[in-house]
Amino acid sequence: MTLLESLLLALALCADTLAVSAASGLRYREPRRRWLLLAFFLALFQGGFPLLGALLGVACEQFIQSIDHWIAFGLLLAVGGKMIFDAWRNGPEGRSAAPRLSVATMCLMGIATSIDAFAVGIGFGLSSTVVQSLVTCSIIFAVTFLVACLGIFLGSRGKHIPQRLSGTIAGLVLIALAVKALL
Repeated sequence: MTLLESLLLALALCADTLAVSAASGLRYREPRRRWLLLAFFLALFQGGFPLLGALLGVACEQFIQSIDHWIAFGLLLAVGGKMIFDAWRNGPEGRSAAPRLSVATMCLMGIATSIDAFAVGIGFGLSSTVVQSLVTCSIIFAVTFLVACLGIFLGSRGKHIPQRLSGTIAGLVLIALAVKALL
């Protein structure tokens, strides 16, 4: 895989990451180091899953390709639904502090946005050497990290939106991505 192909693949794979990170930036108020942790988790899973896919190879290819969209759907739906639930469970606006983005939620977001990368990894793992796969996965990691930082920046720069509305919007974005995964 050439450098240009690796960059294009990375950009294609992290489109969901941009939406999730922007929605998170809109929904949550976190210190900068916490945002960097989210970007790191999103990039880690996005860069790591193709490597795992490449290492597993042909044995799992047909199985994963047939259910990867269902796994992504379930995870995104669960996280999106939880965001909406959390936005509405605390009663009227202002009764609770701004929600915190937990490490578990960060990991779920990373997994949910990277399931397709696992299947892609199986494909390029069959046609690339281990070194080429490592280089491609490193490029995917770096591009995803930068895209996640951009998404968080754009989302956090949005106008103040009431907590219920921002949580609902963020949850609906994730649910829309879940539906997209099925289509």
